Amino acid sequence: MQLTVIIPAYNEVNTIREIVQRVQTTGLVSEILIVDDGSTDGTREILAELDGKDSVRVVLHERNMGKGAAVRTGIQHAMGDVLLIQDADLEYDPRDYPTLLRPLEEGIADVVYGSRFLGGARRPILFWNMVANKILTFVTNILYNNILSDMETGYKVFRREVVKDIPLHARRFDFEPEFTAKILKRHIRIFEVPITFNPRDYNQGKKIHIGDAFEAMWTLIKYRFVD
Repeated sequence: MQLTVIIPAYNEVNTIREIVQRVQTTGLVSEILIVDDGSTDGTREILAELDGKDSVRVVLHERNMGKGAAVRTGIQHAMGDVLLIQDADLEYDPRDYPTLLRPLEEGIADVVYGSRFLGGARRPILFWNMVANKILTFVTNILYNNILSDMETGYKVFRREVVKDIPLHARRFDFEPEFTAKILKRHIRIFEVPITFNPRDYNQGKKIHIGDAFEAMWTLIKYRFVD
């Protein structure tokens, strides 16, 4: 499989070099596609150094448009036949790539989610974020008749052909519920695997907030009835 890792990045000057190095160290990646979403903290200067070297390709948004918009740009520009979404903030560990890719390699899934709630090692902080994630996943399962454990995970891996004809409109953190809703409505084969998780707190630059949970809830409900 030709694997493209899509990294949406916004003001990640402290982590962008490290995450690229960690992805490269896996030895599994054909292309690292970084979509800079209008960074203003020096991230772009680092990306200018990395662009074109060691399988790295950079796409720039002229202004901040949101994570969902950055991921959609990445999907449009990716060259691989398998796409993996990798946040730039070091919360998710690229050493989990073999586990994430195995269901695709074995032909038992077309989409794989890395679940933070299936027993993998994790740093135990941010209780209310966990509660919000659990509620949103519960609502997803009710609306779409499924048993996911972690709808909001940032680790999503999928074959390009699966999403090429799916209209995606998300601009911010509503990407996760929109993508999940449309995958489940189409009865596309999905598989969950446990991953490690090392969440950062808001002092370290975490960007998602309570308002995003309400937007995610509305997104789940909306796409249950429209496409």
